[in-house]
Amino acid sequence: MTKELIVNAGLQETRAALLEDGLLAEIFIERTDHPALLGNLYLGKVSNVLPGMQSAFVDIGLERDAFLYVADLLPPENSEDTQPEVRKPVPAIESLLKVGQDLLVQVVKEPLGRKGPRVTAQLSLPGRRLVFLPGGRGRMVSRRVEPEAERERLKQLSEGIPGEGGFILRTAATGISLPELQQDAEGLRRRWSQILGRTSGAPVPACLHQEEDLPLRILRDLLTESVDRVLVDDAKTLERCREYARCSLPHLAPRIERYDRPDPVFDFFGIEKEIHKALRRRVWLPSGGYLLIHPTEALVAIDVNTGKFVGSTDFEETALLTNLEAAREIVRQIRLRDLGGILVIDFIDMPSHDNRRQLAETLEQALKSDRARSRVLQISEFGLVEITRQRIRQGLEGLLCGPCPTCRGTGRLKNPMTMRLEILRELRKSVALSPQSSFRLRVHPDVAVSIRANWTVFLQESGGTAEVAIEVEPAPELHPEDFEILTF
Repeated sequence: MTKELIVNAGLQETRAALLEDGLLAEIFIERTDHPALLGNLYLGKVSNVLPGMQSAFVDIGLERDAFLYVADLLPPENSEDTQPEVRKPVPAIESLLKVGQDLLVQVVKEPLGRKGPRVTAQLSLPGRRLVFLPGGRGRMVSRRVEPEAERERLKQLSEGIPGEGGFILRTAATGISLPELQQDAEGLRRRWSQILGRTSGAPVPACLHQEEDLPLRILRDLLTESVDRVLVDDAKTLERCREYARCSLPHLAPRIERYDRPDPVFDFFGIEKEIHKALRRRVWLPSGGYLLIHPTEALVAIDVNTGKFVGSTDFEETALLTNLEAAREIVRQIRLRDLGGILVIDFIDMPSHDNRRQLAETLEQALKSDRARSRVLQISEFGLVEITRQRIRQGLEGLLCGPCPTCRGTGRLKNPMTMRLEILRELRKSVALSPQSSFRLRVHPDVAVSIRANWTVFLQESGGTAEVAIEVEPAPELHPEDFEILTF
């Protein structure tokens, strides 16, 4: 598989895309008026403690207070030597925090909708090859490191890191030597000492450490031996990327190149079109089948349909081919749209147990390319699959779109006939209360057309008399579902 990182840098917005075999797999967007908060460290003040929810709110200087759950306040447990049945009971949060108390926290989840960010007191500092856990202990290796022999080598190597605090070896540590490991660990410890130094005399709340901006984060987290090249379309950003690479990953620095074609870089690689497609509900499959993706507040529903694909043998074979193709595309769409929380996929029903097992294996294999943590439940007999996926930031749709002012975010509007009958019912009430008055109806133009097309029946059912005058006034400024009944 070929991998490319494409960086489009501007004054108001910076975007980065990960291409896999020429297809857009992930998109990252950062805007100057909405800087990323994930990973930032704050010296905050506890503004409220909620014993009934075992949680607290912490003022970190943002529009909304951050949410802190009691489990994120306690020191992290070493999962390798702590069994669930012997874990200590969680203490009451009111015994750990008081209102007005200063607290050092880190953002682990961006604000979503009306919710503020989620924070933790279990701090971590990510580096190129290591993650430093100041309050942790032990040395661990990322689950994504393969093969098993390399995991064991890194585990033994990590024991050579001296000093307190915990460390997690990332996938980029593959093939690293002990001196390099120790050098990276020392650099992270120096950064932590600088952060602690800023706490002295700092106002509360205050941001003590801000994560790198998007281009450098992309290099830190995604640039590995598997990436063939990095294209940057801005000279200043290119130089910053090269400087970072020369210091942190010199052997990969030559892969960072300048994009110098006249066409915008996202247009040249077809990324703009893919972003527009990722905002649509329907996704077509190469075979002629399609997906319907419906994000809701509670979950994301994904429906698989055969569409134009009718197959050539029997329905079971057609269903299997469509489902396998859909499974791979679903994972790509999940990554591209950054869908999180609970995802329910309605695959085409397949009676064959072997086919269902093959589909499950294909789905799990495709999910290995996803960096977010996820869990897949067994396929039900109705072809439903539930996936829980880590959600730490707004998805692509939430970032690029807002609620429609016409449908008010519902995706539906009452049609003119429904509104005509609703207005008629309200008008009848008004006429009964004031039978000697005349009435002016201010309605949306589409509703006015519907009323006038049924004018005779409308007047008869309104309950008015010959003395009652009823006028209809089109009001373009009104919402299609709003109306006014005025007397004169």
